[in-house]
Amino acid sequence: MPRHDRDEAPLPGPRIMNAAPNAARSAARLGAVQALYQMEVSGASTADVIADFSAGKLPRETEATYTDSEGDLDLFKVLVEKAVDRQRTLDRAIARHLSKGWRLERLDAVARAILRAGAAELEQRPDIPVPVVIDEYVEIAKSFFDGPEPGFVNATLDACARDLRSGDQGA
Repeated sequence: MPRHDRDEAPLPGPRIMNAAPNAARSAARLGAVQALYQMEVSGASTADVIADFSAGKLPRETEATYTDSEGDLDLFKVLVEKAVDRQRTLDRAIARHLSKGWRLERLDAVARAILRAGAAELEQRPDIPVPVVIDEYVEIAKSFFDGPEPGFVNATLDACARDLRSGDQGA
């Protein structure tokens, strides 16, 4: 006898083919934030953090384990290398949108790493929609901060997107 009970029908799930690339990009973003932080506080080189990511040592996260095969190495390299190579330009874009009297150096080192990685992605990866980039870094901020920092990251990256993607209206 056919069943007509709507409660028993399976709900459509996410597209499986998109799950792996999205998880790989998320791992690359988190790894890049951790790498930029590591570089700032310990003086690690770009080559050191790329080697750590390739070896599966980054990202470090207690709630989920990523392996080197899950991380998008190309995205990770772009984020880290461009955040370092273009740091002055990206820092100026970020600093323009800080509250009056605030300087980038005054921010927590993790917040700086999040903003730099996000700004680098906004500038270097126009193929990734602005709302996706911002949402990813807001989620990373939520994993590090319980206070107002995720909202601050959201507002700052949204404002930076207008500068870094002048032709993109997706912000």
